[in-house]
Amino acid sequence: MDNQSNYKAFRVEEKDGNFISSVKQIPFTKLEQGEVLIKVHYSSLNYKDALSSNGNKGVTRNYPHTPGIDAAGTVVSSESTKFKESDNVIVTSYDLGMNTDGGFAEYVKVPADWVVKLPENLSMKEAMTIGTAGLTAGMSVLKLTALVKPADGAIVVSGATGGVGSTSIAILKKLGYKTIAITGKESEIDFLKNLGADEIMMRKDVEEMAKRPLLKPLFAGGIDTVGGVILENIIKATAPMGVITCCGNVASPKLDLTVFPFILRGITLIGIDSQNYPMSYREKVWNKLANEWKNDGLTEASAEISLDELSDKIDLMLQGKLKGRTLVNLDL
Repeated sequence: MDNQSNYKAFRVEEKDGNFISSVKQIPFTKLEQGEVLIKVHYSSLNYKDALSSNGNKGVTRNYPHTPGIDAAGTVVSSESTKFKESDNVIVTSYDLGMNTDGGFAEYVKVPADWVVKLPENLSMKEAMTIGTAGLTAGMSVLKLTALVKPADGAIVVSGATGGVGSTSIAILKKLGYKTIAITGKESEIDFLKNLGADEIMMRKDVEEMAKRPLLKPLFAGGIDTVGGVILENIIKATAPMGVITCCGNVASPKLDLTVFPFILRGITLIGIDSQNYPMSYREKVWNKLANEWKNDGLTEASAEISLDELSDKIDLMLQGKLKGRTLVNLDL
């Protein structure tokens, strides 16, 4: 820390009902028992960060606040036996960047129980390209592939151009699965095919499937990132003994279903809770993402920005105009 008393952070403040963001110098606070102080080298911009930066009280209750649900860096001080100075580490999810100051800062202070050692075969930049979205994809793939094998048939992935969906397709392709990507963006069909999707289904076609309790089996399993009618129809169109994971509700948190897919076809629906995923599984997924699941071109579609450029990128994300991963380089 070079004996400095302040550090730079992207702060969001509430003033007269408006939310204003800027890069500020803020003071260090005392490290409590069981906490570690991390010098952040990379973070990444996620939709939840954009909501927090825009004053969404469903994400962040109290302001001023520093968003950033992902961080990768080096431990500079530790009040825990789990980590020592100079350990390279990753922090994702839990309460980071939500109601605990997050990774859009030069330093972050967190409980050691939230921290994962950076796998040897992964750089900090690669880890933040993966981020919470890639970790969620890894969790989904781990659960799904334990019960469904490539020979069983195709795996459908909704929200396929998003972080979770695109990473899921890339991993499944590497593991030898046939994949079907669901997207609402015709302009991204080539992107999805290059990623490894064997077939493309347009979102409107899935939404307009027949309103019957069961549909013709099309999938051996699925990874759903959107919820609502898309998830309903994936469940209804999954073959007997199929498995579906779900991790999002951007379309809707509600499901309008009968129990028939579950009791007549033996379908399994697995919820993915990436925020509080047990550490033993978290470490297992990170190590797989760094080794046998690793995408060799991981950082090719990512863009690096500084803290000073965050506001503009957040605006673009909220307008749906940001493509690919945006990494925040705290050393710029």
